[in-house]
Amino acid sequence: MPTYDHESAVTVLGLGPMGRALAGAFLEAGLRVTVWNRTPGRDGELLDRGATSAASPAEAVAASALTVVCVVNYDAADAVLRQDAVTDALKGRTVVNLCADTPARAREAAEWAAAHGIRYLDGAIMSMTTTIGTPQAEVIYSGPEDLYREHLPVLERLGGTHTHLGEDFGRAAAYDIALLDIFWTAMSGYAHALAIAQAEGITARELLPHTQGISAILPVLFEEFAGDVDDRTYSGELNPITSAVSTMAHIVETSESHGIEANVIRAAEGLARRVVALGHGTDGYMRVTELLGRARR
Repeated sequence: MPTYDHESAVTVLGLGPMGRALAGAFLEAGLRVTVWNRTPGRDGELLDRGATSAASPAEAVAASALTVVCVVNYDAADAVLRQDAVTDALKGRTVVNLCADTPARAREAAEWAAAHGIRYLDGAIMSMTTTIGTPQAEVIYSGPEDLYREHLPVLERLGGTHTHLGEDFGRAAAYDIALLDIFWTAMSGYAHALAIAQAEGITARELLPHTQGISAILPVLFEEFAGDVDDRTYSGELNPITSAVSTMAHIVETSESHGIEANVIRAAEGLARRVVALGHGTDGYMRVTELLGRARR
């Protein structure tokens, strides 16, 4: 085990935009920061600010009791952490893995770490690079709560909100997947909407004020629909799913009249039509969650 104060130093593996932001926030907080990146040359600004560049990942993890990993996914993380020299150097130390991947991969990584005497927390960053080090940052974690509490004084130097979600190593990744599903589905819908608008002679900037109006409705609906799903009420009093089917059909027709692919909205329409065919036409759209979940029951 390292003999120095474990709250004074941290290692960051991975210096993409988010990794550099993490290392920068730790430096700003006055920690001794050791960095390493597979591609040389990304640490220049961090070195100017006082970071130490390690010649190898093994040297990097040996410099601190806590290593934060932020690379593109678990394949990339495994390629670094599972080198024999790195694995040996990590024994007795803690890894906080902030890479994005699946809950199953998070659980497997935790099993690997335990088998090699490595203390392990999984996590996910739920805010943009520009929020790191500010009150707007949000990071979630899963794994042993006592380990989370031990390293929280260092992790809190990243700013914002830090939440421990439970002992199940895959729980943070599960939250991450669900929330990214919302984000990327919404971005896909926005891109599709702009393509339709442009085909109809409307610029993205012209549409923008009205998109903001639509987006303002979503938080209220999210709260209402969360209750619908947990309580299985699926109220369609304000907008039955038959109405949703009609609207979606109009989007598909307009898209395809301009030669614009409508695969995503067609999939949503198909789910809605199946719910109607099952006799739930007066229910709200969230009834589709029950349909989607049937495959796992």
